[in-house]
Amino acid sequence: MAASWWAPRGRALRRLLLCQRPGLPPSARPRPRPRPLPLPGWRLLRGAAALRGTSAVKIFMPALSPTMEEGNIVKWLKKEGEAVNAGDALCEIETDKAVVTMESNDDGVLAKIMMEEGSKNVRLGTLIALLVEEGQDWKQVEIPADIGSDIPSQAPQAPAPPPTSGDPVIPAPSKMEPPPGKLQIRLSPAARNILETHGLDPSNETSSGPRGIFTKEDALRLLQQQQKSKTTELKPMVSPAPPQPSAVPLAPQATTVSSAYPRPAIPPISTVGQPGVPGTFTEVPASNIRRVIAKRLTESKTTVPHAYATADCELDAILKLRKELAEDDIKVSVNDFIIKATAVTLKQMPDVNVTWDGEGPRQLQSIDISIAVATDRGLITPIIRDAAAKGVQEIAASAKALAKKARDGKLLPEEYQGGSFSISNLGMFGISGFIAVINPPQACILAVGRARPELKIVEDEEGNEKLQQHQLMTMTLSSDGRVVDDELASKFLEALKANMENPMRLALC
Repeated sequence: MAASWWAPRGRALRRLLLCQRPGLPPSARPRPRPRPLPLPGWRLLRGAAALRGTSAVKIFMPALSPTMEEGNIVKWLKKEGEAVNAGDALCEIETDKAVVTMESNDDGVLAKIMMEEGSKNVRLGTLIALLVEEGQDWKQVEIPADIGSDIPSQAPQAPAPPPTSGDPVIPAPSKMEPPPGKLQIRLSPAARNILETHGLDPSNETSSGPRGIFTKEDALRLLQQQQKSKTTELKPMVSPAPPQPSAVPLAPQATTVSSAYPRPAIPPISTVGQPGVPGTFTEVPASNIRRVIAKRLTESKTTVPHAYATADCELDAILKLRKELAEDDIKVSVNDFIIKATAVTLKQMPDVNVTWDGEGPRQLQSIDISIAVATDRGLITPIIRDAAAKGVQEIAASAKALAKKARDGKLLPEEYQGGSFSISNLGMFGISGFIAVINPPQACILAVGRARPELKIVEDEEGNEKLQQHQLMTMTLSSDGRVVDDELASKFLEALKANMENPMRLALC
C-alpha cells in the first residue's frame, strides 16, 4: 500500500524537480528558449568603444598676430602618422600680415588633419588637427563630432535694434479675433488666411458656405469690394480744362517718362571668348591681408584726425656721399639715408616718437621705424628696430633682408608688430609727391617722393648770381592732430630737412 502510494508521488516529484509538467508527454513539454544572437548594432557599439579608447590632443587655429581673426592653411609640413616633437614646424598659416610657420607645443604623432591645405578663412579656435601620444594607434583616433570652433562666444547676441523713424514699418498680420459683443464667425482656413493678411472684417458680410461657414470665395469677394472702394476714394477729381486758343495747337502728351538710366529687363551675361558686355564684372577673391588693410585704412581715416605738412629738401649732399661710398663698394640707397635721418630727428624730438592708445599719448623710448613694402598680397610694414643706434650700412642690410622676407611671406610676427613711426617711399615709381594714411596706433607717417632736378639761383664766390641745377625731393608728413599739432609737425620737418641736407650730422648720433 505504501509502496504503491509512494511510486506515483515519487515520479511527480521527479518531474517537478526536472521542470516537467505532470501528465504531459515528452513531445508536449516546453522546449528551452534559444539564446538570442548578438545584434549587428552591438558590434558597432563595441567598435565605437574601441575608437573612444584613443584620446587625442586637439590643435586649434591660433592667433598669430594681434589683429588676426581668421587664417588660411597654406601648407602642412607634417603628414598623418608622422612623429612630432615640441617645437617642430606643423604647418604654414597665412595671417592678416604674412605667412607664419606654426610650431607644435606637444610631443606625439599627428593622427588627423582636420583642415586640409588650401582651407580658406579658418576662424580662430577652429580645430585643425589631432595629436596622439607616441605608442598609441593613431589610426583609431577619436574624431570629435563637432569640428568647429570650441571657443564660446564672449558676448550674447544683441537684440534687434528698434526701427528708426525713416525706415518703413511693416506690421505683422494679427490673428482674427472677434470683437467683444459680436458673435464668432466660422471661417475656413483659406478665408482666415486672406482676412488676416489683408486685415478685413467679415462681421458685416453674409456667409455662403454650409452651416454658415465663411468660405474663400466670400473672402475674395470682400477683398474685391475693398479694393474698388479704395480706388474710388483715391481717384482725383478732374476739373474742366480752360479753353485754349485755337491758333496754338496742343502738343501731344507723352504717356510714359523714360528714365535717364534704363534698367535692362534681362541682366547682361558675358560669353567666353567674346568682349565683355557692359554691366558685367568678375568677382576677385580678397586675401586676409587685403581685408585687414581695407579695414584698418577705413578706421584710420574715420577715427584719426589727419593733419598734413609738406617740405622740399635738397639731395645733392646725400647723392654725393652715396657716390663716394659706392667707390668703396659700400652700396646704400637714398631711402636708407631717409630712414637714418628720420630716426636721428626722432631722437632729437622725442615728442614726435609717440603713439595713441585710445585714451592718451604714449612716448616710446625705442625708435622703431616701419617701412612700407608692397607685395602681391598687399602692403606690409616690417620694422627696423632701434634705427637711431644703427649706421646707414646696417640699416641698408636690415631693410633689404626685411623687404625680401615680406615679399616671400616669411616675416615673423615680431618683425612687423609695433613700430613708432612709418615711412612710405614711392619715388622709385616716379611719384613726385603724395599723402599717406597713418598706421594706428602710430602718430605719424612720412610720404617720400622721387628726386627731381630743378634750377635754383645761387651766388658764386665773387657774389654773382647764377642758375644751378639741384635735386629736390618732396616729403609730406601725415600726423595725428591729437598728439602732434601743426607747430610740432612743422618743426619736425624743418629738423629732418636740415639733417637730410647735411648728412655729416647723421654720424654724430
